[in-house]
Amino acid sequence: FEVDKALADPGYLDTRHQLLDKYGLKCFAISNHLVGQAVCDHPIDERHQGILPARIWGDGEPEGVRQRAAAEIADTARAAAAFGVDRVIGFTGSSIWHLVAMFPPVPPHMIERGYEDFAERWNPILDVFDAEGVRFAHEVHPSEIAYDYWTTKRALEAVDHRPAFGLNFDPSHFVW
Repeated sequence: FEVDKALADPGYLDTRHQLLDKYGLKCFAISNHLVGQAVCDHPIDERHQGILPARIWGDGEPEGVRQRAAAEIADTARAAAAFGVDRVIGFTGSSIWHLVAMFPPVPPHMIERGYEDFAERWNPILDVFDAEGVRFAHEVHPSEIAYDYWTTKRALEAVDHRPAFGLNFDPSHFVW
């Protein structure tokens, strides 16, 4: 599913529906994990170039990559709604994942700032999800802002338990 094509060409959505119909399939969610990863990630580096579409990577300048990724995730909500799907599954990235080894010791304010960064970047995206009637299902996973029970609780609190932000539960991610 290509978000840019879904928004630019209504015929694209028709071909996706036709393909599903041909095989008796239904679509219940759109995934955009890799672009979502870039919304909050720190650092943004050459690893991201290998997982992001060229239009998101652009010149590779980290904040530009984050902003283009955020815009694409907002567009994913629009594309999902246009496709008749009310869920987008993905990652959020994390500006503090590199700190979780806890050595050298990390002052609590650095972790708190990471959750503030997450809320600042994701609340405007979630506004679009609200407007489109679509929910984002974050896949709790290592390297994300929410990677276990306690960090998931903090992430939900950071966005004030917005209904537009939920979870895609994969229990295998809790064994690492």
